[in-house]
Amino acid sequence: MHIACNEVVPGCGFTASADTEEELTDKVAAHAAQDHGVPEVTPELAAKIKAAIRRQ
Repeated sequence: MHIACNEVVPGCGFTASADTEEELTDKVAAHAAQDHGVPEVTPELAAKIKAAIRRQ
């Protein structure tokens, strides 16, 4: 599984890969907190993340 933050936040170059959706979501949540100042993943953000995940 793979995600590009640019699909959720235009202009962001962060990408991540993981074996499970849970692991990938954890990586994205850490990135969102550190680089975008988003302290928690809201249900709306979680839906956007899930829609942006690509199966490898």
